[in-house]
Amino acid sequence: MKISSHGLLLFVFSICVFGQTFGQDSFAWLDLPASDNLEWVDCNSGFQCANLKVPLNYSSPDNETVVLALIQYPSPLPVNSTDYKGPLLFNPGGPGGSGVDYVLEQGVHYSQMFQDQYDIVGFDPRGVARSTRVSFYETGAERALWGYEILVELLGRPDGIENAWAQAAITGQLASERDTGILEHINTDQTARDMLKITEAYGRQKLQYWGFSYGTVLGATFASLFPDKIERMVLDGVVDAENYYATLWSNNLLDSNKTLQAFFDGCFQAGPDGCPFYASSPDAIKQNLDNLYNTIRARPLPVRLSTGYGVVDYARLRYAVFSSLYIPQSIYLTLAQGLSDLAQGNGEVIFNMTNHPQFECSCDDPSALLISSVRDSMISIICNDGLPVPRDVESAEEYYADLSAQFEWASIWTGVRIGCSGWPDYPKTNFRGEDKSAGPFTANTSYPILFVGNTADPVAPLAAAKKMASGFDGAVVLTQDSPGHCSIAANSPCTQGYIRDYFINGTLPELDTVCPIVGTLFDNTTTSGPLRRDLYGAHPEERFLEAVRRISHSARIPTTPLSLVPNSGCASLG
Repeated sequence: MKISSHGLLLFVFSICVFGQTFGQDSFAWLDLPASDNLEWVDCNSGFQCANLKVPLNYSSPDNETVVLALIQYPSPLPVNSTDYKGPLLFNPGGPGGSGVDYVLEQGVHYSQMFQDQYDIVGFDPRGVARSTRVSFYETGAERALWGYEILVELLGRPDGIENAWAQAAITGQLASERDTGILEHINTDQTARDMLKITEAYGRQKLQYWGFSYGTVLGATFASLFPDKIERMVLDGVVDAENYYATLWSNNLLDSNKTLQAFFDGCFQAGPDGCPFYASSPDAIKQNLDNLYNTIRARPLPVRLSTGYGVVDYARLRYAVFSSLYIPQSIYLTLAQGLSDLAQGNGEVIFNMTNHPQFECSCDDPSALLISSVRDSMISIICNDGLPVPRDVESAEEYYADLSAQFEWASIWTGVRIGCSGWPDYPKTNFRGEDKSAGPFTANTSYPILFVGNTADPVAPLAAAKKMASGFDGAVVLTQDSPGHCSIAANSPCTQGYIRDYFINGTLPELDTVCPIVGTLFDNTTTSGPLRRDLYGAHPEERFLEAVRRISHSARIPTTPLSLVPNSGCASLG
């Protein structure tokens, strides 16, 4: 049986677009025994997989355990080689993003980028995907029919705020009723401790880590807890961790209008031959988009394709534009074509940009529930990390009014905080002081942290990178002059070259370094073209440039607010 969830009122989408994936996860994770040590087995053609047991609660480490799923693309170098650098852990954001999926897709590229000197390691954090998970629903069908999903466009319906608040209340009740005793331990504090446990399982004392988006909160948390345990750390697409832990979500959108303005400016500069939505000036392009919003709000378009069907309405159109801000170099040209077609009465492109696979009910596939619980883990981590949110609907309405007075996209972003308004009142971890604030995010780390920020990141403003870096002695901010979320949203050998040199040689860029990108936002030839997977015989610089190109080419619309990756979809667990 197939159930088509209404994809327009969701923030959390299962979208896979504009990225070529090397392989679907075919490994039977449920058949892999968990161990106190890293016992790797070959999996997924060229990768190795392991299930690692770690304490459920590090305050009582001798009691219950949870299992972390790990994957690595191993370095071909012997461990006694002077060039071998050890494990490099990745977190693609989320919260709730799968590091296993990310490394399965990108591990070979990162190995090329770092000259094969690192084991490229991904892990599913506790509560996520293949690791010990949280789930508020007993079946996949129940999730598809009711499953809590943050409302994308609250203005798409007159009772948007109130409806989001009511859904959050039910979700909180389900979470509490179906908690198996692990839910309060699904948080960033415990995951940071898990990363140290993983590092120690490799026989190492210090962490090497690249975290994106929410992964920068995880990295900053680790650095605050274990400042003497850092070998290398890159925090890319930086989130203000203090704002995150306060459950404010109030300054993420500071640069979002800059990102959208880049669409108007880039379209105009590309001209009528380069941008299908071209008009006589950037302001005219903006006005045409506003007119299109009004047209679609008044008269949504039905779309019937061989692959599916639905309606392009105001909410779907707004989501298409907002989600494009994450990966402009990959998608602005497609967005422009979609807007041009929509103005002519054809909604196919916009529909495909925001469509997601239908839920398929499979009675004999228990693995689907495990992988599809990304939304459950996301809301669990956000709400467990953050301070409690007022439970009355009036506070939700007031919060929306305040945010909408500042940001155009408040009607999309507000739902993140409202999602915690019905959350169970679990105790917070010892990462918080007596004043209940997280941190402080200040430390003299054993090696300086490299922060990376874009000049127009829609959800992680450059100001956040500068603020967070100011708390860590010796930290440097590397700026990439581009719109988009995280450095890999655009093709910049300059930025990735500095990151490569930092990881391999330990060198930091000079203060106030700004890197350009290759190409324009309406010329995606810099990130497309035939894939060259095996470049082991090529010159190191050629391998590096190809790896950077492929990593930026694979950037896709995410499924969670602070992430790089779409929903994992179905993978084989057993």
